[in-house]
Amino acid sequence: MSQQTPHLLQMLGQLIATPSVSSTTPEHDMGNLSVITLLAEWLNNLGFQTEIMPIPGYPGKANLIATLGKGPGGLVLSGHTDTVPCNEELWKSSPFSLTERDNRLYGLGTCDMKGFFPIAIEAARQFINTPLTAPLIILATADEESSMSGAQALVDAGKPKARYAVIGEPTDMTPIRMHKGMMMESIRITGRSGHSSDPSLGANALDAMHSVLSELVKYRNHLQKNYQHSSFSVNVPTLNLGCIHGGDNPNRICGQCELEYDVRPLPGMDLSLIREDISKRVRPIEDMFGVSIDCRPLFPGIPSFETAQNTSLVKMAEQLTGHSAEAVAFGTEAPFLQALGMETIVMGPGSINQAHQPDEFLALDQIKPTVEILTKLIQRYCVDIQGDASSA
Repeated sequence: MSQQTPHLLQMLGQLIATPSVSSTTPEHDMGNLSVITLLAEWLNNLGFQTEIMPIPGYPGKANLIATLGKGPGGLVLSGHTDTVPCNEELWKSSPFSLTERDNRLYGLGTCDMKGFFPIAIEAARQFINTPLTAPLIILATADEESSMSGAQALVDAGKPKARYAVIGEPTDMTPIRMHKGMMMESIRITGRSGHSSDPSLGANALDAMHSVLSELVKYRNHLQKNYQHSSFSVNVPTLNLGCIHGGDNPNRICGQCELEYDVRPLPGMDLSLIREDISKRVRPIEDMFGVSIDCRPLFPGIPSFETAQNTSLVKMAEQLTGHSAEAVAFGTEAPFLQALGMETIVMGPGSINQAHQPDEFLALDQIKPTVEILTKLIQRYCVDIQGDASSA
């Protein structure tokens, strides 16, 4: 065991003390290079070959690909290095200091999901002097909480190549084999301002938006009538009307109005087709009200994800955890790793109920079982594996 790489809790403390917030709001957004550098140093000390991959167009942000062993196939243990912003005043202790209280470890990112990295490294330590049949890869990404730019950069680069991948998002160590996609979209309507006493003097963007909202509600009903999936607790695609802004004064015809909304499609539903359907439905409203309508994504979106029930990794995870694989509504980087050819599941310590909340925590009693399960996965897919070691 390397004496240069800190103990698990020391690693977690350093990660929590290194802020790496990502946000679509520029004043909250920051880089993740300090976290990536820490992980690269620790993994280098253990004998991993490390590659820091800058994210094109995102200064100060990078992915890390750390590889132990050589050859085709292998196992990826993956996590994102960024956290959401936080309201520090609502925390009982500093979100940027690891605090142990009531058999829990508190800090921003303890469960979502900096806590996964020290646990994965602790499992990996046990194989430093073991000849591997297939490589072990620890993957750390940027901007999962905002743009998915880190995961997309991996797809664009075509790496890493492996056969299996576990993404350590907080699932209470229940294997997740499918999740809904996520789209965040906007519709901006530009009309023409004028005095409210005479509607003919302008083109009211709010009036047009009323019709757009009606079309979106009709489309939501259409989706939920035609698409269901019994594996999900909310077994239909959802369309949430999130926020709306328009106009500036009661006595002026509204010249501009913008809606932002969220769609959660089921596995098998194509994001681009949903966008196309919505555009077709709202486009006739332009002529009806004499306005222009601009439909655009707020970010490229997260595809839905599904790994078959009978795959090796799903069955192995079910066996090791004693939990049947499930489906969740939240999105992850899983479809991006799947696009690289990997058999992928989502499974990690901590609960999604603690994520994005004040006083986020990771229960101490989840650490040792997670190390043991990851150790068995590494043994299975990097040491014992024989005939199916070829890259998928």
